[in-house]
Amino acid sequence: MARRRPRTTRAPRISRRTASLAALGAACLVLFAVLVPIQTVLYGTALPLSFILGAALCGAPLLAPTHPRWAIAAFSASAFALPLLVVPTLATESPWPWSVPALLTFVLFVGVVTFLHGARVGALPLTIGSVLSLTAPLLRPEIVDTGPTAGSATADLIVTVSVAAAMFLVAILVAGRVRVSAELTREREHSALEESRRALVEERTRIARELHDVIAHSMSVIQVQASTARYRLPDIGDAASGEFDSIAATARSSLTEMRRMLGVLRTEDQTAELAPQQDIDDIPALVDTIRRAGVTVGLEITGVVADAPQAVQIAAFRISQEALSNAVRHASGAPVTVRVQSDADAIGVRVRNGRSSAPSTTAGGGYGLRGMRERVELLGGSFTAGPTADGGWEVSAELPLRERGPHNDTTAFLEETP
Repeated sequence: MARRRPRTTRAPRISRRTASLAALGAACLVLFAVLVPIQTVLYGTALPLSFILGAALCGAPLLAPTHPRWAIAAFSASAFALPLLVVPTLATESPWPWSVPALLTFVLFVGVVTFLHGARVGALPLTIGSVLSLTAPLLRPEIVDTGPTAGSATADLIVTVSVAAAMFLVAILVAGRVRVSAELTREREHSALEESRRALVEERTRIARELHDVIAHSMSVIQVQASTARYRLPDIGDAASGEFDSIAATARSSLTEMRRMLGVLRTEDQTAELAPQQDIDDIPALVDTIRRAGVTVGLEITGVVADAPQAVQIAAFRISQEALSNAVRHASGAPVTVRVQSDADAIGVRVRNGRSSAPSTTAGGGYGLRGMRERVELLGGSFTAGPTADGGWEVSAELPLRERGPHNDTTAFLEETP
């Protein structure tokens, strides 16, 4: 059997931002290397001044991404000084007031600032550069005192401003295209995430349906057969009857756990609850929180609730929490009463509010009542919610502490659909 070649690890690709900065740095370096000798030889500017002003002019595009104001200031100062520090006899023989490297740097600077910071900021260096182009002939009139030199300077100004303005417009269009492309990419990622989430929910629903139709049905048959064995087979002894009763009890417990598992599978929320779950002992703290918000809330807890199953206690707390939240939202200013009563068979939770003194500011149509009803049905209890005679609203839930009879429990489970 041929051995597979080990995969070679590819080096990480350079990001687009890094590549853009590298290209911008290379362009500025080339422009600086060309501008300094041209400014010194063809225009007669002193070499130290050419280095300093050339570095400020060509370094402005590199400074623009992070410090646009300082970049505009450095560019403006160098663009103002370079045309003035020339020898008139040499300047008349070359493009003036903008040399070719300076013109290219001006165009590059306008494009970078406009692309990164928008049209408003990009219009600033374009305007300043155009105004400085007109200032140089006014301060050095001896360079344009003849017809040919004046025409050459005018042509240089027109070309420079036109090319810079064209770059300004191109940068605006490219920046807009990049923003639209980024938004489309985000929308595609969001759509893909929603599609995967929808597929996950559908898969969970399919699993719940299969569990309900196949496994739950088989467990229900086992439970019914074990529960009725002593009546169908009168010859079996007490020991065998006890074994069948144990099998029936285990099947009922498994059916209850499966019902709860189906409820989890049918829930779209995938966030795992890592914090300890609240129970009935936490209801007084919940009521105190509502009272601190200015709502009059009465609380009454009667009976022994500490021995209730954990699932029942969690359901009692969640129902109280949701009912109080609904009362605060939909019946602003109305007094609320919370009663938790426990007896030998069930725990009753009743949350009732009076008539609201102000119109509700929250539209209905939420999922609070449906969530409470489903939570109660998972435990095999009963749930009611509706208006009262005095114009208020009452939520009532009965949570059984013990399993229901085998016939009722199995029939209700088989009639339930996920």
